Amino acid sequence: MLEVTDLRCEYWHNPIGIGERHPRLSWRLQSDKRAVAQKTYELEVAEDEQFTIPSWKSGKVDSAQSVHVELSHFEAASCKRYFYRVRVWDHEGACSEWSDTSYWETGKLEGEAWTGQWIAAPLSLISEESTQLPLLRRDFRLEAAVKEARVYATSLGLYELELNGQRVGDRYFTPGWTSYAHTIQTQTYDVTSMLKQGNNTIGAWLGNGWYKGNLGWQGGRNFYGSRLALLLELHVIYEDGLKEIIGTDSSWMAAQGPILISELYHGETYDARLEISAWSTGEAGASGWQAAEVIDHGVDMLKPQINEPVRAIETIRPVQVFTTPDGDTVLDFGQNLVGWVRFRAAGPAGTSVTLQHAEVLDAHGNFYTDNLRTAKQTISYTFKGEGIETYAPRFTFQGFRYVRVAGFPEPIDLDAFEAVVLHTDMEETGTFRCSEPLVNQLQSNIRWGLKGNFLDIPTDCPQRDERLGWTGDAQMFIRTAAFLSNTAPFFTKWLSDLAHDQREDGAVPFVVPNILGDSFGSAAWGDAAVICPWTVYVSYGDERILARQYESMKQWVAYIQAQGEQEFLWNTGFHFGDWLGLDAKSGDYVGATERDIIASAYYAYSVDLLQKTAAVLGKEEDARKYAELRSNVVKAFREEFVTPSGRLAASTQTAHVLAIFFDLLDEPAEKRAAAKLHRLLEESKFHLTTGFVGTPYISHALSKHGMHEAAYKLLLQQDFPSWLYPVTKGATTIWEHWDGIKEDGSFWSSDMNSFNHYAYGAIGDWLYRTVAGIQTVEASPGYKHMVIAPIPGPGLTWAEGTINTMYGTARSFWKLEADSLMHVEVTIPPNTTAEIRLPGTTDPASITESGGVPLSQAAGILSISAGETDVMVQAGSGKYSFKYKYSLQIS
Repeated sequence: MLEVTDLRCEYWHNPIGIGERHPRLSWRLQSDKRAVAQKTYELEVAEDEQFTIPSWKSGKVDSAQSVHVELSHFEAASCKRYFYRVRVWDHEGACSEWSDTSYWETGKLEGEAWTGQWIAAPLSLISEESTQLPLLRRDFRLEAAVKEARVYATSLGLYELELNGQRVGDRYFTPGWTSYAHTIQTQTYDVTSMLKQGNNTIGAWLGNGWYKGNLGWQGGRNFYGSRLALLLELHVIYEDGLKEIIGTDSSWMAAQGPILISELYHGETYDARLEISAWSTGEAGASGWQAAEVIDHGVDMLKPQINEPVRAIETIRPVQVFTTPDGDTVLDFGQNLVGWVRFRAAGPAGTSVTLQHAEVLDAHGNFYTDNLRTAKQTISYTFKGEGIETYAPRFTFQGFRYVRVAGFPEPIDLDAFEAVVLHTDMEETGTFRCSEPLVNQLQSNIRWGLKGNFLDIPTDCPQRDERLGWTGDAQMFIRTAAFLSNTAPFFTKWLSDLAHDQREDGAVPFVVPNILGDSFGSAAWGDAAVICPWTVYVSYGDERILARQYESMKQWVAYIQAQGEQEFLWNTGFHFGDWLGLDAKSGDYVGATERDIIASAYYAYSVDLLQKTAAVLGKEEDARKYAELRSNVVKAFREEFVTPSGRLAASTQTAHVLAIFFDLLDEPAEKRAAAKLHRLLEESKFHLTTGFVGTPYISHALSKHGMHEAAYKLLLQQDFPSWLYPVTKGATTIWEHWDGIKEDGSFWSSDMNSFNHYAYGAIGDWLYRTVAGIQTVEASPGYKHMVIAPIPGPGLTWAEGTINTMYGTARSFWKLEADSLMHVEVTIPPNTTAEIRLPGTTDPASITESGGVPLSQAAGILSISAGETDVMVQAGSGKYSFKYKYSLQIS
C-alpha cells in the first residue's frame, strides 16, 4: 500500500514562526513493495484544516520530486497559519490517499512593520556599566475569551519570557548570535493556553549574551551595543474575531533582577534574596519598578529565526563525588558536555554556594582549570533561606565533566545535582557501529563534540574564553556533521552571517560572526564560504542555499584571484597553514607544509566547487569561466609544485593528501603521490603528522587509491598520535591536540588545549562513507540516488551505518562470518535508487539475496555487473540481504 508520511515544511514538522514567503514542502513515501518511485504528486494549501476553501492547488504535477518542492506560485502572508496535504501516484499508477494534514505558520516576515517599540531599563535604574541584569514587565487586561494568541519577540542581548508566572516556550539563548547589524532573529510563541480572560502579566529577563557580554580572549565586550533591550508584540484574537496587539512601549516597567553577574565565559552570580516574588503574575506591586525607556534601534534587520533553537536536550546525573588530593569536593558527570548544572539545596539566608566547571583532572587527580584561560566558568548562588531552593543559570553555559562544589552541606547528595545538556536542537540522523569498541567510543566522542560545539553557531570550543565560529573548523567538520544531524538550517543561518560579515573585497573573516576586527582571508578558513554551501547542497539536495550564497562564493574566489604574485597561484598573505600539524617546527602551531601549497590547493578546490555550483544554478557562462579558471590554477599548481618527472615538491603527508583529494595531479603523478604518501606513513609507522588541513582527507586519499589497509591501520592505532589515543586516555569528546594529555598525565599546553574541539572528528566522514559505505551522489544530491559501497578492512569483523535522509532511512551493514561468508544488508528509502557495490567477489552467480534467492531473480534489482573487485547492483527502494563467499582481500 502506498502512503505519504512525514510531511515537512523547510525541514520541520509543523513549524511556527518561519520566515519564508515561498516555503518548500517535503514528504516521504511508504510502501510494502520494492523499487517504489513517485511519478506524480498533487498539493493543496488552505487556511483551514478542513480544506473547505483551498488557498492554492498545484494540480497533478508529473515529477519524482518529493523533497524541497518550492511553492513558487504561492506567497505566504505574515503571522499566518497554512494547512497542506499531498497525495502521490507511483510509477505503476497506484494512487495514495491524501496525507494527514500538516501546517506551517509564518512569523513576522522580514520588512513587516512593528507596532511594538524597543524598550530598555532606564539608566537611572541600571547603568550601561552595571553588571546587574534587568527585569521588564507589563500588566494588561483581556476583556473577552481568547481564541488564539502569539508572541513575536526579540532582544538586544538575550531574553527569556514569562507569562502569568510561567516560562514561555522551551528555547534558550534567544534570539541567538548573528551579525547583529544585519540580522536579528525574531521568535514566535503560541501562548493561547497561557492567557486568561481578565488580568494578565507578561515579563522578560534580559541577559548580556554575545551582544553585550565578554567575547574573545582579549577581554573585549560591548561588541554590538551597550544596552539591553526588548522588542515584543502579543497578538490576541478573541473568540468573536476581534484582534488586539499589546506591544512593548513606555507603559512597561523595569526593575533590578536577582542576577548580579551573567557572562557566557564566566558564569552567573545570583542572589535569591533579590527575587521579586510573583513578579510576572501581576502580584508584584509597584515598589522598585520604574517606567521602561523607549530607545531607537530600528527594525530593518529583523527576520524570523532561521535555524533550530537551542534547547535543553537531556539531563545527566553525576556518577560519583570525590575529594581531590588538594582537598576539593568534585562531582564527576562521566561525560564531557556543554550546558549547566541544576541543583537543589537549602541554606540560611545570605549564605552562598559555588560551582566551578572543568573538563579534566591533572596528573595528580586535582581539579584543573588552566586550559580555561580567563574563563571562570563559575556559578555563585546566595540563598534566600526559605527551605529547599532549586537553581539553574539562564544566560551562560559551561563546558565540563567535573564540577568543584563549595558551601554545600556534607555529605554531598548526588541526587541533588543534574547536568542539563544544551545545544541547537538538530534532528539526529546518522549512526555508526562496528565490532571494535574503541571505534564505537570514538564515534560517541565525535557526536558529543558536535553537541558541545553546535550551540547556535559552530564553535571551536565550549569552555575557554573563545567559543567563536572559526570558519576553517566548520568547513573541515561539516560533512561529518551532516551525517550525524540535520545541519541544513543551522548552516543556512551561519552562512548568511558569513556573507554579511564578508569584506567588500570578498575576504572572509576568520570567525563568524566576526569579533576579531580585521582578521580576514586565510586559505582553508575563508574557503568555508564555498565548501559549506556546497556540502549542504550535496547532503540535502538544497539548491536554495547555493542560490543565496552564490554571490558570497563568487566574491571569495574573486578575492583569491586578486592575491597571488603569480597568476593562478595564491602565494601571499597570512594563512593558518596546516594548523597544529605535528610536523611543525618547535614552538610553531603551523605544520611543515608550505602555506602557498595549501593556499593554491584550496584555490583550485573552491573554484572547482564554484564551477559546479554555477552549473547547478544554470549559470552556463559562469560555469565555463570557472572551469577555465580551475584548469589554469591546476596547470599553475603543477608547474610550481610538481617536478617534470611527476614528483610533488613537498615531503609532508598533508601536501600529498591535498594534491590527491583535490585532483590536482595528472594520473601518473597522482599514482606517484599516493605511493609517496604510503611511504611517508610507513616512515611514521602509520601515525598521523597532519593538522587541521590534512587530517579530514587523509583516509579518503588512501581509499581513493585502494590503500584501504593503510587507512584502517591509521584508524586503529592506539598510541600517540592517533584518533584512538585520546579514547585510551578516557576521552569522551574529541581533543584539540593529538596529545592534549600526554602519557605521563601532563598536558600539551595550558593556553590552547581544549578537550572538546570537533576538528579531528572529521574522520567520521570516512567511517560513514567508506567503512559503512553510504554515499550520496553529486549528480543526484540529498541521497536521491546513492552508492552503498562498504569496504571491510583488517581489524573489524562487522560495521553498520544508517542515515535518516529526507527520503527515509538508508542503512548499510556488513559482517564477515565464519568460513569467509560475507553478509551485507542494505536499506534504500522509497523514491530513491542505489548502486550497491558488494565487495570481495566478482561472481554475481555466487550471491544470494533474502532467503537464498539467486541475485538475478531478486525483486527490485534493476541491473547487475561485475567489476574488478566487486559486484555492482543497481537497485530500487527496499530492504535487501546479500550473502556470498568473500574471496578478494583488501589491499
